[in-house]
Amino acid sequence: MSDYDDVWLVIPAYNEGQVIAEVVEAARKTFPNIVVVDDGSSDTTGEHVEGTGAHLVRHPVNLGQGAALQTGLRYALAQPGAEYFATFDADGQHQTKDVEVMVQLLRTGQADVVLGSRFIEQNGQVPWIKRVVLRTAAAVSPTARKLKLTDAHNGLRVLNREAARRLRITMNGMAHASEIVSFLAGSDLQVAEVPVDVLYTEYSRAKGQSLINGVNILFDISLRERGR
Repeated sequence: MSDYDDVWLVIPAYNEGQVIAEVVEAARKTFPNIVVVDDGSSDTTGEHVEGTGAHLVRHPVNLGQGAALQTGLRYALAQPGAEYFATFDADGQHQTKDVEVMVQLLRTGQADVVLGSRFIEQNGQVPWIKRVVLRTAAAVSPTARKLKLTDAHNGLRVLNREAARRLRITMNGMAHASEIVSFLAGSDLQVAEVPVDVLYTEYSRAKGQSLINGVNILFDISLRERGR
C-alpha cells in the first residue's frame, strides 16, 4: 500500500521515447498510479511505457496536448479509488516532490485545484525568453489576474475529483492552458498556487516552448478574452 493510492498522474506524451520510461519509473517510486497518453507518437514512446507498470492509452493520431490530457483525466476518473489527479510533463521537467506538497494541500480542503508556479520563488532556472513570455501571459490575461496567478501556463496541476470531473478541455493544442485558467476563473472552485521547481535539462530545452509558440500563447489569450 502507498500513501498515494488515491492519486493518479496523467502524463501526455508525444515523441518522448528518449526519456519517457525514465520519467515514469522515477515517478512510480512515489505515485503507483500513472496513465500515459501516447498522443499519436511516431517514435517508440508507447513501447517504452510498456513494462514500466504505468497504464498506457494511445491516440491513433496526434491530437495535441489538450486532447491527451482530457483522455488521461477521463481514464483516471474511471479508476476505483481515484480522488486526486496531477497533470505531469513527459520530458522530465516536473518533480514528484512538488506533487506531494500539492496533494497534501488538497487533502486539507483548503483548495480544489493547486497550480504550480515558477515565479513565486524564482530560482533562476527559467530561460529569460520563456520568463518574459510567461510573465507577460499572466499579466495580460484577465482570467489569470482574477485568480491572482503568477504563472498561468505551468503544466503541473493537481485537481480533486470534483474539479477533474467538471473540467472539459476542448482546445487540443497548447492553448488548453488558457482554457483551463478560464474555466477555473469562471467556476466556484477554490484555486491555490504554490512554488515548484521546473528542471530545464538539455533535452527539455530542445523540446521546450519556442519564442514563436510563446507569441502564439499571447495571441490565443487575446482571442479567448475577446470572445468571453
